[in-house]
Amino acid sequence: MSKYLFLTGGVVSSVGKGVTAAAIGKLLKERGLSVSIQKLDPYINVDPGTMSPYQHGEVFVLDDGSETDLDLGHYERFIDVSLSRVCNLTTGQIYSNVIARERRGDFLGGTIQVVPHITNEIKSRIREVHEVTSADVVITEVGGTVGDIESLPFLEALRQIRSDVGRENAMFVHVTWLPYIGATGELKTKPTQHSVRELRGIGISPDVIIARSDHTVVESLREKIAQFCDVDRKGVIPLTTTSSLYEVPLLLEAEGLGDNIVNRLGLIPTQVPDWSDWEDLVAQEREDRPKIRIAIVGKYVELQDAYMSVREAVRHASLEARVEAEFLWVHSAELEKDKGWDELKRAHGIIVPGGFGSRGIEGKIAAAHYARENQIPYLGLCLGMQVMVIEFGRHVLGTEDANSTEFDRNTSHPVIDLLPEQRGIGEMGGTMRLGLYPCDLVEGTLARTVYQTESVNERHRHRYEFNNTYREILAEHGMVYSGLSPDGRLVEIAELSDHPFMIGSQFHPEFLSRPNRPHPLFAGFVQAATRRDKLQVEEVAAGSSALK
Repeated sequence: MSKYLFLTGGVVSSVGKGVTAAAIGKLLKERGLSVSIQKLDPYINVDPGTMSPYQHGEVFVLDDGSETDLDLGHYERFIDVSLSRVCNLTTGQIYSNVIARERRGDFLGGTIQVVPHITNEIKSRIREVHEVTSADVVITEVGGTVGDIESLPFLEALRQIRSDVGRENAMFVHVTWLPYIGATGELKTKPTQHSVRELRGIGISPDVIIARSDHTVVESLREKIAQFCDVDRKGVIPLTTTSSLYEVPLLLEAEGLGDNIVNRLGLIPTQVPDWSDWEDLVAQEREDRPKIRIAIVGKYVELQDAYMSVREAVRHASLEARVEAEFLWVHSAELEKDKGWDELKRAHGIIVPGGFGSRGIEGKIAAAHYARENQIPYLGLCLGMQVMVIEFGRHVLGTEDANSTEFDRNTSHPVIDLLPEQRGIGEMGGTMRLGLYPCDLVEGTLARTVYQTESVNERHRHRYEFNNTYREILAEHGMVYSGLSPDGRLVEIAELSDHPFMIGSQFHPEFLSRPNRPHPLFAGFVQAATRRDKLQVEEVAAGSSALK
């Protein structure tokens, strides 16, 4: 039988449950246990695929093409396991399934109710994680906070699962926030007490309370939380805000949470935790490293969570290169208004990430033009590859009309066009080219050099592609198609022959980067940006010598 560990949140949202769930998964994996993590999202959307990044941050895509919550990115980066569609469940999915069954007559004319029909569907989907993965432990995080109306069916389902499998096989971890009152200089536990009282009113008593705070939690506060929330003293775990996400498992391990979970659930570890590699990773993050400036030119930069995986992938590559990336967040729409160029011109490397819609596109194209003209290392991700092709097409074809039919249906030079299989599709949700697809790398290209392999599998999320009508003419002027689908039909990677590093990928490499295993494209890009930095330093030094 699988063991279940449920995470709930209290006091405020965005308290760090996702990172905490991922860190707990890391604690158990270090003990040789197999782990899978699931996120329960209370919103009624079927998935976040049609949601604005301003609403929900980035959409994280899995191998099987599922569009999921960004917390699944944290899960995969920490436990280094490829998750599947069963690992993200929404209210929309639950009600859609139950209503579809009712329409088929599966309930034999019965009245459909939240209890038991909705809760039974939720329980079935939680158990499905174990059925699909055979994991020793299934960690389930409930989105939002206790007290949210939309979370109640999920919490009731979790309460029932504990009764179904027995208390020895299910454990509750409650993550709360301790607010700091500046006027009195103290942390307050009362909101946590109220949060736990609300949870217990639903029928759930937490086994562990993780108390998040920006300030040190003294022993007396831990004892107070334990006493008023009826939790064992060792079950109150302070988690002070840290500059490194990857330090969280080490902080929880130091507080004995890993052993606590193992003992509480009767788990049998198969190895002694070895944190040496993870400790080295965190130590490297704390080192004083040379800085390089990386500009991320996007249309959602006000909410940096929209580019969570891109940011983390750059950090992974920077650690390997022993440099520190300073991010310059450049709004592409501002570039169109002749603003933000000072920041862009400071960059040692430019990344244009994915996105949808015409807003800010000309700014992204301008950033690609600047990178090409000035030999600045450039990495284009999905849409970033497409704007790179559009910019190059305008230069080669000598017309500003080169474009994507996504932005100009009547363009006379559609260098980017709709995928043939996308024509006629009316529904927006879950209908793109999604998930893991193979890519063959062409020998003698920069992409082949950085990957050091003949073929790869990468995650996609797009409707539009390189228009093969323009392959020959663009190739004649220096565009190289360094990654192709196995049948040669789709351009997966494009690069420029006369540029130190200008690569665009139709896929999203950021989704497969890991803290101790940076993605090759990001590693190559950061190395190129580092060389650019050194070149600029040498040029400044040479100029100073000449003046003397």
